[in-house]
Amino acid sequence: MPELLGGDASQYLFWVVSIAVAGLLGGLIAGLLGVGGGIVIVPVLYHIFSAVGIAETLRMKIAVATSLATIIATSAVSVKSHYARGAVDVPLLKSWSLPIAIGVVAGALIGGRVDGRVLSIVFATVALLVALQMTFSGAGTKLYDDFPNVFVKWASGAFVGLISALMGIGGGSLSVPILTAMGYDIRKAVGTASAIGFVIAIPGTLTYIASGIGVAGLPPFSLGYLNWVGALVLVPLTMAMAPVGARLAHTIPRRALQRCFAVFLAITSARMFYDLFQ
Repeated sequence: MPELLGGDASQYLFWVVSIAVAGLLGGLIAGLLGVGGGIVIVPVLYHIFSAVGIAETLRMKIAVATSLATIIATSAVSVKSHYARGAVDVPLLKSWSLPIAIGVVAGALIGGRVDGRVLSIVFATVALLVALQMTFSGAGTKLYDDFPNVFVKWASGAFVGLISALMGIGGGSLSVPILTAMGYDIRKAVGTASAIGFVIAIPGTLTYIASGIGVAGLPPFSLGYLNWVGALVLVPLTMAMAPVGARLAHTIPRRALQRCFAVFLAITSARMFYDLFQ
């Protein structure tokens, strides 16, 4: 069995098992709360890569790229299910995809070039804001009956793509509140967000791969910043656990779930800030 960063076989086994746990948790949370598994997978991968000795400047980039790659598969399955139920707003998806994709490419290019600690700051900050939103907000507040103008639609789409690419998430945590504020039904917002995850993941993954080609210090089995073994371990597990989470969502109070997840995000954010500034 190959060594991981000069470690022994037990370290390699720890790496694979920990990634598998991330996949299970990511898929479960995605099904329970309708958010992308990336918001769970990224911090878990970050701490795994820290434990096995990957440089602080690289670990977040690898975690983000690997998470985005898993979203390609999970979004493809999710959007098929939502589309069959008529919950994907196709005209909205067509008009919003281009600004989102532009934001994704910009975010991935920035993420591939800046110090990895910048990505950690972005993730920790947005995770904390999402945690606060989940804790204190009720139903989504409607501000408009649609996007008020093209500028707002493009600016909001580029923002979702940019932040999602920097965080390694599918964008649901950002796009669903925006769409409900713009007057879209919550079911359509969630269903369309699943398709948006696909739009985010493909260009984001490809850009992180290209940005990481030839970078020194990457772990074995990496293609650019994408660790393809990690992605191969994650994908089947997230896809298997998402339906389990969806079934559990109908038996556990959703508000309680949101608050538990908010606590998880707050702890994750605090730990990342502690690692950055200790």
